[in-house]
Order: sequence, then structure tokens, then C-alpha cells
Amino acid sequence: MTGPPSDERRQVVELARSFAREHLAPGAAARDAASRFDRAVVDRLGELGFLGMLVPEAWDGLGLDTGTYLLAVEEIAAADASVAVSMAVHNALPAQMLVRHGSEAQKERWLKPMARGELLGAFALSEADAGSDAAGLRAQAVRRGDGWVLNGTKQWVSNGGTADVVLAMVRTDREGERRGAHGIGCFVVPTDTPGYVVAKREDKMGLRSSDTASIHFDDLALGPEHLLGEPGEGFVYALEALDGGRLGVAAQACGIARAALEHARRYASERRQFGHAIAEFEAVAFRLADMATRLEAARSLMLEAARRTDAGGHASGIVAMAKLFASETAMWVSTQAVQLFGGYGYMRDYPVERLMRDAKATEIYEGTSEVQRVVIARDLLAST
Repeated sequence: MTGPPSDERRQVVELARSFAREHLAPGAAARDAASRFDRAVVDRLGELGFLGMLVPEAWDGLGLDTGTYLLAVEEIAAADASVAVSMAVHNALPAQMLVRHGSEAQKERWLKPMARGELLGAFALSEADAGSDAAGLRAQAVRRGDGWVLNGTKQWVSNGGTADVVLAMVRTDREGERRGAHGIGCFVVPTDTPGYVVAKREDKMGLRSSDTASIHFDDLALGPEHLLGEPGEGFVYALEALDGGRLGVAAQACGIARAALEHARRYASERRQFGHAIAEFEAVAFRLADMATRLEAARSLMLEAARRTDAGGHASGIVAMAKLFASETAMWVSTQAVQLFGGYGYMRDYPVERLMRDAKATEIYEGTSEVQRVVIARDLLAST
């Protein structure tokens, strides 16, 4: 971002930092060890307004710019990246899809309470055989009267086991008359609807206290008011929202990298070998310098992508750059931190081990690093 941060930005980021340090950081390791999702923590974020950051004030949100939102996500992720997942997914995907494509009635019924933090949202796109090729999904919606009946399974749904509302991408075209990406609808699915089944809660390497689940639709019946926008354009809406989701992952990655750097710097200043703090050795000092430089570059790229997003127009290329560079930075910085800690870094008694596991996920979800390179290359070549 050019120019100094606004007072509003400073206040929001400081609130996020204070909440993260006082309420998230102390319990992060325990939640990770137990793979325990704490809904009360997320509800508290909602009470503070952090689940409606990008929703206009007319719909009970804060109406903030994207850069301020991302810096708040970074603060939360620096304390507990798993909590940041819930916050970022809710803000960038289901909430924004309702902002852009919801009817007035849908916004009143679902968006407003989501912005107030009364309902937690989730986003269901991927399936077991439709990950990077998300348009190949198979879950099916069939018309029944003026409504729909949904069947099928969605995989890797963040917040899927605890959300109140899931925006799910499901085929609306018919077998034998497939329309590819334009044969998929988006449905607003309250999770207390009969036929909504949490099939499996995933046991993950990292982000262990984030709720990730497979969900199954078993003859789940919905009225026509649950269809978002046009019946064949849900996949288009999802791709549009994924730019915001990817920026959220970039912010999470910056938070993880920052936490790893802070722990490494503190440890290097305190750990003594050969009569000196190891930070006094050039090899260690230079490692810290490189970690700090990459983090600063990742954050700057993220904020520039946010600025272009808010300015309107096509920003997918730079958004993919921000997600790619920030996630690979988080992985590299956390790996360097583990190395700097030596044998202690490999032990679960020390936080950098968890940060390294959390960092890996940022290179995979919301589009792998390979997918980001495809997006960047396509955008680059289209402009020549």
C-alpha cells in the first residue's frame, strides 16, 4: 500500500493483535495437540466484527478495505493459523459470494447474521476426484417441484463440521446433457437441514485445530430461495470468490512466517554456544536477515494485490503471485526456523515445529503452488 496506514487500519490491526496475543496464542499448542476446534474462539471473533470485515455496513458488516482485512488475518495467523483459516474462509468465500450474488432476501436471512458473527459460513467446492479440476465435480442437484434435492459428497470443507451455513457447488445440469463449468449451481445449505451429514473429520498434518470435514448430501431438499444467482453459474461465482480466498491464504502464510521469524530471532539471541549468543555468528545472522527480507517482500506483494483488487478490474494474476510467494515464503522461513533451533526445533515442546506443519498447508489449499503458476503464466501470456 502506498502512503501511511489510516487510523482505522491501525485500530483494527491493533485489536486483532491484542486478541490474538491474549486469547489465541496461549492455547494454540494445546488445541493443535488435541486437534480441537474451539467454536467459542471463533464466536468471539464474530463479536468483535472480524467475521464481517468485507461486508458492507448496510448488511451489518464493517465495510473495510481488503488490505486492512488481510493484515488482521495475519495477526490472527501469527498466534494460531488454524483460527485464521475459519476467519478467512468465512470472510472471503461464502460471505463475499452472498454480497455479490445474493438476493435481498438471501442477504437479510443469511448474510446479515454471518456479518454479525451469529452464523459461521463454509465453502464446499472440492470433491475426492475434483480437486485442481474442480469443474469435474459430481455432486448432483435435481429439481423437485420448484425446489431442489441434493446428493453427493464434498471433501476438504473448512468449517464443514461446525458451520451453520455452507455454500455448496453442485451440478444442476443433467446426465447426458453436461454443460461443464456452466452446469454447476451454488446452493446456500443450512447445516441443520435433514440430509446434511458430516461424513468424516480429517486428521491433518498441520492446521490441526481447524475443522476440515467431508460432508455428504443425502436427499437433502432445499426450496428455490436457497439457489444463489443463476442455476448454471455457481462455478463462475466460486472462481470469482477464490481470488479473495487466495489472498486470505497469503495473509495466513505471512502470519506463520512472522511467528517463525520472531521465535527464531528470540531463540538466537538467548541460545549460547562457544560463549556467545548464536545470533552473533554470521551464518545465523544472515539466515535471520534472509527470513525477514522474504517476509517483507511477501507482505508487500500481498498488499499490492489487495490494492489492485479494491481498484477493480482483473487482478487474478497478481493475487496468484501473492498466494504463491507468501505460501512458499512461509514454508521456507519456518523450515529455516526449525533448522536454527537445531534438535529442539524438531521437538513438539517448541512452537516452530507446529509452524512448519501449518505452513505446508498454505502451499496446497485454495489452489496448489502449481495451480498458482498456471494462473500466473496464463495471465502473463494473455497480455503479450
